[in-house]
Amino acid sequence: MQQVSMDLTSPQPSLKGNDFIMITPDSFNTSKDEMERLKEELKKWQERVEKAEETKANLLLSKSNADEEYVKAGEELMKLKKFQEKQHKDIIMSRDTQLCALHEENAELKKEIEKLKEELAECRSVLSQDGHIKKKVAEMKVKFTHMEDMTDDNPDMNTQCVFGVTTKIPFRLNQNQALITFEDEEVAQRLIKMGKHTVNLDNKIADVRVKPFTLEMGIKFELHVTISGKKINVSEIPELSIPEDWMRDKLELNFYKSELGGGGEVANVSYDKPSGTAVITFLTPGAANSFVGCTKYPFFVNGRCCKLSVSPNTNEHLEKFQLYCGISKKTILLKGIQEMEDDEESIQDMIEIHFQKPSNSGGEIEKIKYVSKGVACVCFEEDT
Repeated sequence: MQQVSMDLTSPQPSLKGNDFIMITPDSFNTSKDEMERLKEELKKWQERVEKAEETKANLLLSKSNADEEYVKAGEELMKLKKFQEKQHKDIIMSRDTQLCALHEENAELKKEIEKLKEELAECRSVLSQDGHIKKKVAEMKVKFTHMEDMTDDNPDMNTQCVFGVTTKIPFRLNQNQALITFEDEEVAQRLIKMGKHTVNLDNKIADVRVKPFTLEMGIKFELHVTISGKKINVSEIPELSIPEDWMRDKLELNFYKSELGGGGEVANVSYDKPSGTAVITFLTPGAANSFVGCTKYPFFVNGRCCKLSVSPNTNEHLEKFQLYCGISKKTILLKGIQEMEDDEESIQDMIEIHFQKPSNSGGEIEKIKYVSKGVACVCFEEDT
């Protein structure tokens, strides 16, 4: 076997790579197979190092991407927080606005409740003692027409009067509107046919619309009032601590012995102590007629003289009840009048002057009403 000599004094060659140092096998008399095995193992370690480096690079890339995602997530989180804060503020503002609106609505409802309470109290106050409610009706025009002759079939000598009653029709006149009633209906009809009219108001031209005036539903009827010839109504009877029978006797005696003339034998006394009223019925027909002009009557009781209120006893009933409606032929409605700085009365005067001139297709005016702000209620009668 051949011996190999080794020079231990010379520097030994080395294999260096990836932090590994490989000493030549000659230094340790390493066999060739062992050398090949070590090379293979080195190669494997090198591959592992490359894979580790690749993994490290991938991890660094992933970390960089993760950092970018983290920054983006932080930005999105800030945006989300700002959005939530804004949404929270909007919700609070909306809630405050709704609460304010609810408070206003609540205040309006309270006013409406108070108004309804007042109306209810008013209805209760007009509740009469017989249980009937006196309801307010539209303002009426009452005109005496005639008296009916009742001598043939009137043993009590009653008097019957007939009145013609017509309700006045209310109309709601809104803001920047005017109603004009002309003396001649031809003027009103001519303006209505024109449809539109140019009005000069204090050197300002205004195009207004002329509309026919439609009346709402009205009522007319005949009121027949029968004045009793044998009965009178007495009120303001003083309240005394005596039995009711005694008070009836005193009333009967007082009106039987009339010092003012008239009166006579009393057939019946209907006395109501709580209201201090009475109905005196005489036996003789026509005896009550002498009290027609007497509003105060002396009443002697307990040594003193009181004044009683005396009024005729009447019976009323309605006849010829009719409903009517129509279009006023003499009145026109002006719409679309522009707002002006002048006061309402001045504008009304300018409108009246304009429509009085024949050159403006106008004529003589009976009535005019103009509303610049709010609303107004205007009443019309049947013959308007």
